[in-house]
Amino acid sequence: MPTQKTFKQRVRTRMTKTGESYTAARHQLLRKVTEPVAPEPQQQSPSTDLLTSDDAMLRGSGRGHAEWFALLDAWGATGHGHTEIARWLSETHGVPGWWTQTITVAYERSRGMRGRHQMGYGYSISVTKTVAVDAERALAAFTKPSLRKRWLSDASMRERPTRAALSARFDWSDPASRVIVTVIAKAADKATVAVTHEQLPDGESAERFKSAWRDWLGALKAVLERR
Repeated sequence: MPTQKTFKQRVRTRMTKTGESYTAARHQLLRKVTEPVAPEPQQQSPSTDLLTSDDAMLRGSGRGHAEWFALLDAWGATGHGHTEIARWLSETHGVPGWWTQTITVAYERSRGMRGRHQMGYGYSISVTKTVAVDAERALAAFTKPSLRKRWLSDASMRERPTRAALSARFDWSDPASRVIVTVIAKAADKATVAVTHEQLPDGESAERFKSAWRDWLGALKAVLERR
């Protein structure tokens, strides 16, 4: 698989043959990489595994998934680790920090280098629910044990210190993992609760907890909105 250095050499060779500018020659070579070469079916992730839509990727990073994947293939990214890929995107293409991670994870999934829900520190899932109460009340449903027991009675959670507004962090005991809660105020009596459960040991646990948190947040909503 060609490296970034050999790709630049191909661009300069084309410039010599065609008289094109570096930008034009590079664009034509990228088209050749992107259009005729499709990943093997087993390497292509379903679109539901992407962390963001292609439109959002294009707006946020300047390229869509297909073009980033082609550039990474040309560089030989499958032979590099997560940190190396993210650094290359940042240093070579000036990609902002959050987008380096989004592109890297999407690429690793598409090339079979990373499983569904897998992150660099284990497996992680996120679930959200909008509730018809104010943001402080929604957060209290997690931070006040007496209120939490009304909708999450069996969980073993130990709160950790945090300075972030409208958020809470917990250690989860079984399996040993971490829960991060963020509440976003939508109106005086409306808020969105986002729960991220991270550092899970495997994909099976991630799928199980994603389903469980959907049920738990449904119970949370019922408790908070009960009049």
